[in-house]
Amino acid sequence: MVRGYIGADNRNGSVLTTRIYLDHAATTPMRSEAIAAVADGMARWANPSSPHAEGRAARRALEDARARIAKALGWEGEVILTSGASEALAIALKGHDAVAASVEHDAVLRVVGSDRISVGGDGLVDPAQVPPGRRLAVQSANSETGVLQPLADVAAKADVLVADCSQSAGKLPLPPADLIVVSAHKLGGPPGIGALLVRDFALLTPTGGQEQGYRGGTENVPGALGFAAALEAPHEWFERTAILRHTLDDVVREHGGEVIADASPRIPTIAAYRMPGRSAGAQLMRLDSAGFAVSAGSACSSGTLKTSHVLTAMGIDAKAASEVIRVSFGWTTTAHDVEHFAAAWRALA
Repeated sequence: MVRGYIGADNRNGSVLTTRIYLDHAATTPMRSEAIAAVADGMARWANPSSPHAEGRAARRALEDARARIAKALGWEGEVILTSGASEALAIALKGHDAVAASVEHDAVLRVVGSDRISVGGDGLVDPAQVPPGRRLAVQSANSETGVLQPLADVAAKADVLVADCSQSAGKLPLPPADLIVVSAHKLGGPPGIGALLVRDFALLTPTGGQEQGYRGGTENVPGALGFAAALEAPHEWFERTAILRHTLDDVVREHGGEVIADASPRIPTIAAYRMPGRSAGAQLMRLDSAGFAVSAGSACSSGTLKTSHVLTAMGIDAKAASEVIRVSFGWTTTAHDVEHFAAAWRALA
């Protein structure tokens, strides 16, 4: 289990002996239920497209997992199992006249054209800017800032809405979208599997292969079983994250920091914090050596720190954006974890 503490506790000088993981927006540790389900699937795995008894048994397990995933998410449409969110986004967007919000994940921006819908300093999409007759991709919860988009209002304006729910599925109710993207490893499931939830197959172009002709490759039965098990696991932990994030928000404000998109609706599991005068890179090194796993509000490419396009789209200048880190909570996060991180933030600030 990734939990605990290493380094000095600045409140009383005690030594912390293991680490605190606060990078759940990147990936969250697998649930024990998911690990057991994957192991069971691997022990009796066969290709579900094979006609023999073993293949038919694998097909039954796969379809059962698919139905369980849909039920756990409250989805009544179709479910295409994919290798993850990036593939699901590609299936939903490639070959279509699509536009995206300027704060979308790189996996979206690589697929759609150059058209972007701008956001305000609050990180929110204005539904009035949604162009008619276009396929629109918008994250439910932004992966850097946690900002929750008004997808009900956006859906009313969009011709076809592709909602990237990688950060919110399994935590918040699904939005009223036509195509919804889900990632298993963001909610305690295994890496290498995700889903595209489809309101109507007429919205997609078949390409041949598996998954009713919408993607190629042998189906990942163990991954599907782990995905279903993670979604069915208890999620009472999510409710406490709001209190934990509010606590940390207060500490940041009280010690000269800035909470990005402070006034916007945000998912409780993600927060972006600016520490004026100290670069994100310096913060990450100090925090990592003190035993905390967090990430930057900017991405490192080829050894050069690149300004986050999300923060730039929100009107934050390059220097300020370079001082932002992301802290994200998950099912393993405790009040003790946040208390120790708050102490580290105070000492660093």
